[in-house]
Order: sequence, then structure tokens, then C-alpha cells
Amino acid sequence: MARESRPGRRAPRHTYGAAVVGSLVTILLGYAVLDVADAAPGPLTLRPLPPPAPTEYVAKRTLPLVEQPTLPTSVEAPLPALAGETAAPSADGIDRALAAVRAMPALRDSALVVRDGQSGEVLLDQRGDELRIPASTTKLLSAAAIGRTFAPDATLRTVVREGDTPDQIVLVAGGDSLLAPGKGDPQAVAGHAGLGDLADQVASALDARGTRAVTLYVDETYADGPTTAPTWGSTFRSSGITGAVAMLGLSSQRARGGAPGPADPVLAVRTAFTRLLEARGVDVTVAARGRAPGVAGSPMPTPTTGPTPTTSGSDTATPDDGATSGDGSGDGSGTATPSATAGVPTQGPGAVLGSVTSAPVREQLALALTDSDNALTEILARQAAYRSGSATDFAAVGTWVVSQVAALGLDTTGVTLSDASGLSRENRVRASLLSDVLVLGYDGKHPVLRRALDGLPIGGLTGTLAGRFTGPDHDAAGRARAKTGTLTGANALAGSVVDDDGRLIVFVGMVAGVGTNDARAALDRLVATLASCGCR
Repeated sequence: MARESRPGRRAPRHTYGAAVVGSLVTILLGYAVLDVADAAPGPLTLRPLPPPAPTEYVAKRTLPLVEQPTLPTSVEAPLPALAGETAAPSADGIDRALAAVRAMPALRDSALVVRDGQSGEVLLDQRGDELRIPASTTKLLSAAAIGRTFAPDATLRTVVREGDTPDQIVLVAGGDSLLAPGKGDPQAVAGHAGLGDLADQVASALDARGTRAVTLYVDETYADGPTTAPTWGSTFRSSGITGAVAMLGLSSQRARGGAPGPADPVLAVRTAFTRLLEARGVDVTVAARGRAPGVAGSPMPTPTTGPTPTTSGSDTATPDDGATSGDGSGDGSGTATPSATAGVPTQGPGAVLGSVTSAPVREQLALALTDSDNALTEILARQAAYRSGSATDFAAVGTWVVSQVAALGLDTTGVTLSDASGLSRENRVRASLLSDVLVLGYDGKHPVLRRALDGLPIGGLTGTLAGRFTGPDHDAAGRARAKTGTLTGANALAGSVVDDDGRLIVFVGMVAGVGTNDARAALDRLVATLASCGCR
């Protein structure tokens, strides 16, 4: 039954509206109070909102194509050349300039070494001979050792060869952990060689032979070893601090903080390669892991022969151990055709069906230092140790690194390494030795090491120094190149800076028992002071 309205009585609509308006005003006023008090975000907030969390990503390092300058096209350099002897810093000048910095609580028990990068003269040595945990500055020693084994233009090949029968194919791990999942980029370091390009070559070779179905094996005998070190933290790989160490991997799966790479990079590559071949019309059966069919003329050493040790540590690797001394690319595409692969048959068992070539090892090493890539450093060091006849477990590679640094004429007394990347807390290195390696690298007589030092992060701009030297320590921004080292309770910084007189100054700082933020701030202040002092 319809409800009748009573005449003469109206609903208090204005009262309801006023109540609604009043409620909104109360809410807005309350929010404004919270906003001003910084308890809620908004236009009245007195304190700016914190910056968003940094986004981590794997940058693609490129090799720029720059036309060689000629006399008519050359112009005056935008920055002055390094200074001559008249602008050399003095020990007294350095001591005066750094007095206040060295008195900082974080540096009172530190090991500090400062040297003239052009003459090598020691300008300051504070506990430089004490053995300390080097953290990632260990990579400087590894770079020196790797540079003794690989020729300046050495590259790494990933090969697919025929097995014992035409329907067997063998993917041969050759040390390239930076394969692009598809087409290679000739201007890139990570992703220079492409797995898709390799699949194109193999599918074409099989099609020419009328082979439509194959069994895929993987030859993992080259520099094989454990994927993680027993002295590393149990969560280092799963948290992305390091990737698994393997002689085959994809550039798209490099580990980074918070984004771990695959536990088995070789399996990941095999799976991707299988899919690429199947997409090209090849029926693939994957063989169980184990020894692959081996034949004479294989581009990789078999398990019974091992590597051919070098006599001087600086000899160019031969094609028989999976490397080339040049760029191996022919047309600059980052790939090599089967006919371009020396020392292996092109028909019959062992015939090469496809081959792709990495960026030069020296560029990979520079990338490892820029990004402080632990796995990439270990991969390159393991290969270098293997080529020298060493065992390939982490401790053996660490021992080999020390031996190679000693072979350069540097004093390694008491120095011990349990890995090549610096993740192990068992490593012990002197600040004076790190400075020796830096001075040696800058003298220009060791091209691979020199190029690696060019890859050191730049203060305020690149790599692990991108967020440092951006505040009151801006004097070193763009002028300092250094390798960082960070483990709980052990922080280090080692590199070089050009001072106000145009002089190259080498520095090493190792701090123990201090919080990371305090240690970094003190080390940054040290480098900024060196940059601005002109300490003659």
C-alpha cells in the first residue's frame, strides 16, 4: 500500500545537506593537519617525500663506433692533459691535506695508501702492509691475473659440432656467459654473440644435409667446476649478489640484487637453444647430462687432454681451447661461420655446424669491474686458470690469481684468496699490493689490465659509484675511478683520481669494524680531498 504524505510537513533537506558539508570540512581540516605534520602526503607537507627505491637493471655496455681522428679534424682536448713533473704532489702536501680526514673516527684504524699514479712514488702509507679483508677490490688482483693469460684481443667461441653420427649435435660451452637469447649485438659486450644466430647457422647446416631430427648433447668439459663457493654466504646466489658460475649463460639472466639468475645457467641455455631449433623446424631430442660424444678435431679439449698450459702466461689461446686471438667476427656481426673456425673439420664427425664469438675478454673484464659482477669475474678467472693448467675449484683459482700477481714482480707475501671475486671473508690482501696493481695498470704496459681499469666505475656517474660523490664530496665527481668493496664490517675503495693540478693520484682505503655508511662517507671524503688539494 502506498505511503501517504502528510500535508504541511516538509523533510529537513537543508539540515541533511549541512551535515554532509560539515563532515567533509571536518575531514579535510583533519587531513590538512596531518599533512602539515608530515603524517600524510600532500601539498602542505613540510618535509619532502622520500625518493622512490632505486630500480636495478642490467645495463648493456656498448662499444661506440668512433672514427679515428685526423690532424685536420682534431680539436683541443676539453680537459687538460695529465700534468708533468713540476706538478707532482709531495708526501708533506698529502700529509697536510689529509690530516683532518685521517682523524675521522671511521678512518682511525684504517689502512690507507696514496701514491703518485705517474711516478709510482708512495706519498702516504698508513698500515698499508696489514692483511685485511679486501671484499670486491679483490677483482683488481683477478684482473691483473686474467690479463696475463688472455691476449688483448682474445675472444670466446660458442660452438655446435656434429657428434659421432649426423643426427647428433653437441653444444660446446666455450666460456661465454653473456650470450644474447636472440640476435647478437655487435656493439654490445653483454649480448655480443647471439644464441638465435647460432640456431640459424645450425638449422641451415642441418637443412643442407637433409637432417630434420637430432639429439642434442652439451659438452661441459671446458673449465668445468662448482657453481658456488663453499666460503660464500648461503643466500648470495638466491638473493642475486652473484650468479652461478658456469661456462655458458645468457646475458638476459645476469644476476642482480633482488633478481637472482638461474641456478643452472647451462641448463637454461640448453632449454633456450632447443626451443630456437624447434622454431626453425628441427625435431630435437635432448640427451641426458654427461659426457658428450667426443671426436678428434673437437674445438674444445676433451676431459682426458685438458688445457695446453701457456709458457709465459701471456700467450694467445689457440682455437683448440675455444678462444680466438682476434675478434673472430669477420664482418663485425659477433658471429663466425663454420668455415671461419680454424682447426676443426667442416664435414663428418666433429664438423662445426655453427659458431658465435663473444666480445673481447678485456671488454668483459671491464664490464665485470663496472658492475662489480661477481659471477662474470669468477668465470673469466676460472678460464684463465684452466688455460694455465690450474685446477678450477674456487680456492685453486684464488691461489692461481695470487701466483700470477706474484709473477708480475709484486710482493704477495701472506696474501691469500679463496675466490676471485672477493665474496669470501677468508681473503686477505694488503692495501699496498692493491696500489701496486693500480700503478702497474696505469703504466700502459699491460693492455688487458689497462682496459679493465678503464672500466672502473666513475664517481657520481657509473656503476657502483653512480650514487657516490654527489653531495659535499662533489670535487671527485667525474674525476675518480675506483673499485668498491663491501662486506659486513669490511669496506674498501681503490682507484685513481685526477687532482686540481692535473696529476693522477692512486689511492687505496680499507676500513674494518665500521658501519658501511660511515665507512663510505669517510672514504669519499678522502678521495674528494685528494681531488681538490693539489698537494705539492
